[in-house]
Amino acid sequence: MSLSLSQYLFAGASFVMAVLIVILLGRLIVGPTIPDRLIALDTVNTLVSGIMLLLGAVYDAVVMVDVAIVYMALSFVSTLYFARHLEGGV
Repeated sequence: MSLSLSQYLFAGASFVMAVLIVILLGRLIVGPTIPDRLIALDTVNTLVSGIMLLLGAVYDAVVMVDVAIVYMALSFVSTLYFARHLEGGV
């Protein structure tokens, strides 16, 4: 079974994003302040949705794009909720 060029590119991009997620998980755990942790969590969510979009593009799966869109919307709403909670508005 031979892999196509797009599958190699997906594997490379996924590897880079996975390394970035591991680095951000360190910031999420260690982060000196709560806003730093919130930003790290939001960035991890963005990278995960990017991996889902890449996966949908490589394997021509429209459902993965739909799942990524819903995931991004929920991530955005949760980030707004946490930010408002930090400000004392909830």
